Amino acid sequence: MPAPLLVLGIESSCDETGVALVRAEPQRAVPALLAHALHSQIAMHRLYGGVVPELASRDHIRRVLPLAQQVLRESGHALADIDVVAYTKGPGLAGALLVGAGVACALGAALHKPVLGVHHLEGHLLSPFLSADPPEFPFVALLVSGGHTQLMRVDGVGRYALLGETIDDAAGEAFDKSAKLLGLPYPGGPVLAQLAEQGDAQAFALPRPLLRAGNLDFSFAGLKTAVLTQVQKLEAQGPEVLQARRADLAASTQAAIVEVLVKKSLLALRQTGLRRLVVAGGVGANRQLRAQLDAACQVRGIRVHYPELYLCTDNGAMIALAAAMRLQAGQQQAVCDYAFDVRPRWPLNALPSAA
Repeated sequence: MPAPLLVLGIESSCDETGVALVRAEPQRAVPALLAHALHSQIAMHRLYGGVVPELASRDHIRRVLPLAQQVLRESGHALADIDVVAYTKGPGLAGALLVGAGVACALGAALHKPVLGVHHLEGHLLSPFLSADPPEFPFVALLVSGGHTQLMRVDGVGRYALLGETIDDAAGEAFDKSAKLLGLPYPGGPVLAQLAEQGDAQAFALPRPLLRAGNLDFSFAGLKTAVLTQVQKLEAQGPEVLQARRADLAASTQAAIVEVLVKKSLLALRQTGLRRLVVAGGVGANRQLRAQLDAACQVRGIRVHYPELYLCTDNGAMIALAAAMRLQAGQQQAVCDYAFDVRPRWPLNALPSAA
């Protein structure tokens, strides 16, 4: 019987530094998460109102090795035990990606162990397999991570078919940009969602772009413009008026985004005939999105799966998991080639597949 495979994963695509260790075993369909550690740069970037790429890269340099040491300590393993070092190859901020790639390849070279570059979005896509209620293939995936909003048909590891995607702003960008228009601090999306709980979701009639287009593409730029128009109207009545109505506008904005995501997901399920939905990425942590998807899928007899909340953000666990699952499925091989590169722009459906 083949020996278990220990995979160390490093995530550094944007403003979180994540490291994790997973163990893949022949008798287990899903690798086991042994330990993970994460550092968020939110406090640092909040001073500037958004992510500063150069500062992000420098902070990754400071954090990645201490986090790796923490993970090894908590897992009870040593560096020499690692079989494969995986890292986020893209998409993401070029400088930030280079930090993780450089550290991973240096570790691999020092240990004489192979390395594997992982697609950031594939990590999100497969992250629900680490949850208490893991999915089974095939399924429809709603991938809502940062600047990406996509619907995918997923038939197995590496077997992805793009059903629809955003043609301008993604859902996460709509949350963040609307929050900025409302004067909310970074990170805007979660702050807007929190404020929305105090507001009336029907207070403002905001557009639902492409909702009735009959396709599976998304567009949120028009919603952002509508929010700007409402903010300007409220400001014209006085700053106290905007302050008094911010919660209502936040709730109305969230309602528009969530309705589009829910209805497009249901349409994708109808068109594919699949009965299982996976939601992954940062926006997948949104409480309203989860509640409405749960309700809609329950009445239709559809199973819906989410990653645990700590896996919705960028993290090393999803990178280690994606690498291990690819290796288990024979979709890719880790190699002892330490001349690395990164891909800041990288379509998920361009990944290599043995299918």
